Amino acid sequence: MQDVVLGPWAKSLPASSWGMTQREFLATEPRLSAFATPLLTIDRGATANNVAVMADWLVERGLEIAPHGKTTMAPQLWQQLLDGGAWGLTLATAWQVQLARSFGVRRIILANELIDPVALHWLGVELADPAFEFTCWVDSVEAVELMRAGLAGAARPVDVVIELGSGRAGAASVEDALAVAAAVGAAPELRLVGVGGYEGSAGSSRSSADVDAVRSYLDRIVELHAAIYWEHRPIVTAGGSAYFDLVAEALVPLVGSATVVLRSGAYQLHDEGFYRGITPLRGLCSAMHGWARVISRPSAGLAILDGGKRDFPYDLDLPTSSFGQLSKLNDQHGYLQYADRGPAVGDVLRLGLSHPCTAFDKWRLIPVVEDADAEDPQVVDLVRTYF
Repeated sequence: MQDVVLGPWAKSLPASSWGMTQREFLATEPRLSAFATPLLTIDRGATANNVAVMADWLVERGLEIAPHGKTTMAPQLWQQLLDGGAWGLTLATAWQVQLARSFGVRRIILANELIDPVALHWLGVELADPAFEFTCWVDSVEAVELMRAGLAGAARPVDVVIELGSGRAGAASVEDALAVAAAVGAAPELRLVGVGGYEGSAGSSRSSADVDAVRSYLDRIVELHAAIYWEHRPIVTAGGSAYFDLVAEALVPLVGSATVVLRSGAYQLHDEGFYRGITPLRGLCSAMHGWARVISRPSAGLAILDGGKRDFPYDLDLPTSSFGQLSKLNDQHGYLQYADRGPAVGDVLRLGLSHPCTAFDKWRLIPVVEDADAEDPQVVDLVRTYF
């Protein structure tokens, strides 16, 4: 990556960087003011803090984590997680797994069903590498049969976890999940290694109803784990970025008999919206910021910014600024309604963002700043994404 030649494809990088490699450009010690707007940045100190805070929290409880790589799709940030003690990496599609393998990731959970015959053929060949540890989910007898057909001639059996449903994919009941487990047990192409699922589909807030629904779902995972006879130490896995405390509450008692793996991914970047409001872990801070310039004040109390849906996330919460929350986004414009004096035309505003999963997919190359709170932060790295 250090030798990639920069050019106009890297949105908002200064034209003076075009033709330089990343290494050459960073050697000029660029400041944020040299970049165009709109812009997305990563705060290096904040990501390091967040990885350390979560690592300490996990160690205290005896839990492992395979952070969800789809959050950033940035191998540089994946490596920071692995260097920080992550057990492995979670991904959502076979293509994402292929990308991770190309960057040398050795232990992967595919938190999804895998029945695509093209992807299964690739996996069967890839498993010839004895150092590659791969686990995916299965939730039906039909999926077991499709996997068997697609894995004919595979280098070795594929490790699978029975997924218990919570409103998305997954076996509908513990009884259905046990039928899937029996089918896996009869399939030489597969090896049953655990149970799990995704509790985030059971709720979206900290209301008592949503918390009760999440806890009820996690209790069913515990029940499924107890109903299966395990010849080897199993994996029990759950835990998105919203309810990992409830996952710990339910699954820590299994630590002595199972490897309990969380899959939270958003904590590395955190945010100033949804996750800040729902995550219970103190000490996390937002490591991503938007930067947009006021280009017009067409009427009293309204400023138009040069960043919109093509630049910043908007699916959970709209960006915020020191003048308040933006009221809406167009493709390339943001609307900021303000009281009193408000920002001037030409002012650059730092924006608080919500939901890293839909922030990173809009950028191919993201500047990393030493400290986003500095007057003119120094850019110390560039992170490439793969979407």
